[in-house]
Amino acid sequence: MLRAMSEKWDRRFIALARHIAGWSKDPSTQVGCVVVGPDREIRSTGFNGFPRGIDDSAERLSDRELKYPFICHAEENAIMHAARIGVSLKDCSAYVTWPPCTRCARSLIQAGVRTVYYPAGLAIPERWEDDFRISTQMFRESGVQVRTVSEE
Repeated sequence: MLRAMSEKWDRRFIALARHIAGWSKDPSTQVGCVVVGPDREIRSTGFNGFPRGIDDSAERLSDRELKYPFICHAEENAIMHAARIGVSLKDCSAYVTWPPCTRCARSLIQAGVRTVYYPAGLAIPERWEDDFRISTQMFRESGVQVRTVSEE
């Protein structure tokens, strides 16, 4: 019964991360993140987008080569938001709509996140398989649990 209740909450937080991902102006990079504390309180959220102060005009968004050096990933935006409002992410869980890249994995580890959840059954494109493998290994070596959530 307890695990069924936990799975219900996991699905809710993944659904919320999907909703937040929709705030991204670029549909090709829609990833959302919700960081949840031990008592299921939402501590921070983030979505893929530009850091504050970076121009995100339509002209700039269409220029992908200039965009990617500046883009901030959902996890990093959630971490920056928590830092701005003075909220600790130590021992929290991060719910993301896509497995974190190595850069985001490092940021989540440094922030003290203990568990990372993402939707089950995602097809990882071949070009990202190495990054996915390395980030999963980074999590394992640092004691961060990685779990998938069935959305059924």
